[in-house]
Amino acid sequence: MLKIILFSTLIFNSFLYAKLNIVVSVLPEVSFVKSIGQDLVKVSVMVKPGDSPHTYEPKPRQMRDISRADIYFAIGVEFENAWLPRFTNQNKNMLVVDLSKDIKKEPMATFKGASTKKEHLDPHIWVAPKNIKLIAKEISKTLCKKDTKNCTFYKKNYRDFILHVESIDKKIKNILQKAPKNSKFMVFHPAWGYFANEYHLTQLPIEIEGKTIKPKSMIKIIKIAKKEKIKAIFTQPEFSDKIAKELAKELNIKVIKVTPLNPKWEENLIDFAKAIAQ
Repeated sequence: MLKIILFSTLIFNSFLYAKLNIVVSVLPEVSFVKSIGQDLVKVSVMVKPGDSPHTYEPKPRQMRDISRADIYFAIGVEFENAWLPRFTNQNKNMLVVDLSKDIKKEPMATFKGASTKKEHLDPHIWVAPKNIKLIAKEISKTLCKKDTKNCTFYKKNYRDFILHVESIDKKIKNILQKAPKNSKFMVFHPAWGYFANEYHLTQLPIEIEGKTIKPKSMIKIIKIAKKEKIKAIFTQPEFSDKIAKELAKELNIKVIKVTPLNPKWEENLIDFAKAIAQ
């Protein structure tokens, strides 16, 4: 009789705490989802370190993850346009949620004076604490919808996470408080627009719609960098830094590698703020 009771209890607990299988697009989402779902979720990511979400193509093993997933958290990055329909076709029972749907998208910054064929919206919404709070709200709501019995648990973790995000926001403001308003920083790929807007900074990109910079544009960039007294160029490991190094050599300034895809989003935003402030 005791064995039957123990077995029944084990089955009940296994059901109660069965993990939700979740797939996300980029690494920062892993941290957001784990902060709220904790041990009740298993999270796998599509875009691995060093890959670009603009051109990414999933591996066969990742398509198997899709087949087993309960939830896919999209976030509006470029590769999703082509692949989300395939993911839903692969797993028709998977709930697909766009974490960017309640966030106002801003145009991607372009090199000053460059003419562009069309306006591109910036997908890097997770680099601003204000947006992270909206992302977390949607994650909490979705986990509660999919796993109602553990909703109280998710809501508590969500509230704790919001307090954490607000503490990171305060740290960043303290770091940047001595920097002049509308301070400018130069980047290769314009992935930091939402961060710049939130903290009253100006992002100066040198990439023009992902295309190679022409000599005429290079001269303009050098003039702008000298005029604005730029001290460093920020590049991403997902892109070639050849052009940035050439500019840095000409201007006698540093090249600093930083990626918005860093899974340790708190440290990443704080380190980025420190680099700008210094």
